[in-house]
Amino acid sequence: MKTYYNPDDLAKFGDISEFQEPLAKKFFSYYGDVFAEGALSQREKSLIALAVAHAIQCPYCIDAYTTDSLEKGSNEEQMMEAVHVAAAIRGGASLVHAVQMMNKANEISM
Repeated sequence: MKTYYNPDDLAKFGDISEFQEPLAKKFFSYYGDVFAEGALSQREKSLIALAVAHAIQCPYCIDAYTTDSLEKGSNEEQMMEAVHVAAAIRGGASLVHAVQMMNKANEISM
């Protein structure tokens, strides 16, 4: 079955420099710096990336950071917990905007 997202394209990520090498170099340099060991471990950063990948629903990122998280020592329970954190924040972000709806509804009703 053919899908819009081709899993083979993930391996071609580095090819984005083909059409704009200077900007790609800057991006990959930044990307590398972000994921380097720092105040957060590389394992922690990978779990954050996995959670964000689910929140933004990027299948390439989900594949990449599932693999990366496992390679950096995370287990399935930790990974699923990270995904649930993303789901809770995403759901809460939607629900907190209900206050705007409620304010507007109250304004119109008055």
